[in-house]
Amino acid sequence: MIDLDPAGDDFEPVRRAAAATRGLLDELGLPADLMTTGSRGLHVLVRLDRRADFDEVRAFARDAAAVLARRHPALLTTEARKAARRGRLYLDVQRNAYGQNAVTPYAVRALPGAPVATPLAWDELDDPALTARRWTIATLPERLAAPDPWQPARRARSLGPARRRLERLERLG
Repeated sequence: MIDLDPAGDDFEPVRRAAAATRGLLDELGLPADLMTTGSRGLHVLVRLDRRADFDEVRAFARDAAAVLARRHPALLTTEARKAARRGRLYLDVQRNAYGQNAVTPYAVRALPGAPVATPLAWDELDDPALTARRWTIATLPERLAAPDPWQPARRARSLGPARRRLERLERLG
């Protein structure tokens, strides 16, 4: 998972970061799912086959985020310290470790308006009404009446081939 954590309230950088992240993951042969966090950003998730351990997954996510930040230095950063981000969107991969937690799909967030973390279809990035808090406990029934954007479920992928592709990209700069 890569958590797209914006520097401010403008959602346009989140859209651009999501599209860039999907593009890289497609290059690596890893189809991804997208979800609002119900807070500020989006989560980009990849279904893995569980052969890789936490350390391997975290290292892969960290390295993929580094490639994204190098490709889009004015937009993205892997710098965890807010003061060092200089207004850029943070590619947070910290949830990819043992003992870490992450928001689940359809979790109601403890925030004003009771926003809900909601699975998205990729074409919803183009919806001008989309924000991380687009769906709430009050509007979710309308959302659930539509087809599930994550169905049919993607096949879980092995991290090995994607890791080799990523290493080639890193060598090429």
